[in-house]
Amino acid sequence: MASKGRSIGLLLAVGLPIASGFHAAAPIGRTPMRAASAVTPSFAPLPSLALAPTANKARLPAVASPRMDAAAPSLFEKISSGFTTLFPLWTLSVAILGLTTPGIFAGISTSYFTALLAALMLSMGITLTVDDFKRVLEKPAIMFFGFLGCYGLMPALALFLSRIFGLNPGLTAGMVLVGSINGGQASNLCTYIAKGDVALSVLMTTVTTIGAIFMTPLLCQLILGAIVPVDAVGVAISTIQVVLVPIVVGMFANAKFPKTVKKIEPFSPIVGVLSTCVLVGAAVAQCATPIKEAGLVLQLAAALLHIVGGIAAYLVCKPLGYSETTARTFAIETSMKSSAFGFLLAKLHFPGFLVRVPAAVSVVWMALVGSSLAVAFRFMPVPDEKAA
Repeated sequence: MASKGRSIGLLLAVGLPIASGFHAAAPIGRTPMRAASAVTPSFAPLPSLALAPTANKARLPAVASPRMDAAAPSLFEKISSGFTTLFPLWTLSVAILGLTTPGIFAGISTSYFTALLAALMLSMGITLTVDDFKRVLEKPAIMFFGFLGCYGLMPALALFLSRIFGLNPGLTAGMVLVGSINGGQASNLCTYIAKGDVALSVLMTTVTTIGAIFMTPLLCQLILGAIVPVDAVGVAISTIQVVLVPIVVGMFANAKFPKTVKKIEPFSPIVGVLSTCVLVGAAVAQCATPIKEAGLVLQLAAALLHIVGGIAAYLVCKPLGYSETTARTFAIETSMKSSAFGFLLAKLHFPGFLVRVPAAVSVVWMALVGSSLAVAFRFMPVPDEKAA
């Protein structure tokens, strides 16, 4: 019972100061979604990320800087901005709720998980255009670095932290498994909140998810000496259902019904935050017992995996000449892992119970760190990157 209390206490001690600190910041305005759009909102809670290409083709990807509109925000826009700003607090709250009263989320089945993830991706899809993806695909180098961060930096960091904290072989295997899985879909929402590049985030998530078909088993074989079978067809189908189809539907709606999309777009971040919170609460509820029994050492190791991974990815982008917007996207994509998928793999393919515990703990810290990074970036000014 003492370790259970310490586990929940650590979440409160770390999460509440972060969340309350972000709440103290003033709401920030948003920019027009597309430079070529015939109708642009005067003000909205979050910036749109449909960005114009850079004028200097010889340079690495750059993004037009946001510009504040002088018009005052509406009451709903203020509420939406404030609600999204408190994203880390909502994440922490539902995580604690899932730990203490897991029965609340008992009715959320796998099919509901799929529907909620699809709703999350649809809320991002209506902010995108085909030109966004064309621009990203013209710069394939950042896609390679994103793949390297997911399947190079994070597994190595997981193994390093396991050694530093002296975790036993079972917990070490679980940490490495978390580091070796694909990026999580909630990273796209966090990128949107952080004023990052949503199109780049969606492509990175898709590429790493498909890459999990062969990279996760390969890394587990090389690092752990254990073969982890992955249902390649199932992963591919899930990627299409959860990521690609909702994004395409949202982009189609944006292209064909721009005026209608403009009216409902302020609801997009609210839908995304609510979907993510329910997903986090349900995932934690299913893993409540192993999370509470994990102990403070594993809690700290799992938290540092996501924190250090995100910060390292952000700092690496700067010397390579990438823009602030790209660096934010890279940081969030690297930090946020599909921890629930890691828990499933550990449960199905590792005989030792301890292997699944790091993934269960990571479900909480992945969401908390990712949402905190998103809100922190949101209140950091983006410099003029037109010539960057």
